[in-house]
Amino acid sequence: MKKTLPVAIVLLLSACTVHRQASVSDVDANSGIVRLNYGEAILQSATTDSYVANGMATRQCQQMGYATAFAYGQPEATCTTISGSLCLNHNITLQYQCRGMAVTPMTSTNSYW
Repeated sequence: MKKTLPVAIVLLLSACTVHRQASVSDVDANSGIVRLNYGEAILQSATTDSYVANGMATRQCQQMGYATAFAYGQPEATCTTISGSLCLNHNITLQYQCRGMAVTPMTSTNSYW
């Protein structure tokens, strides 16, 4: 019993879900692509809030003159730290495609009243 308790605790904690905040890593105005990144350590299952990530991507798109952002493709995982043949850290990249044209309201300088 004494040996199974630590093993059970390690197994429970080995696949912990950790919340990560994605940050803007790359913006391509010509193709309208915004990339967001967050890190994931070994034995972790990192997640990010898709609503917040979409808001960050939409804000970047609006700065480039687009209306909104849509998720584009699947998340890409890139190994950033390798020890032997084991990947210790992943960098997860989320891609968003900017769509639409942002409309800015025109203010009139002539007052009719």
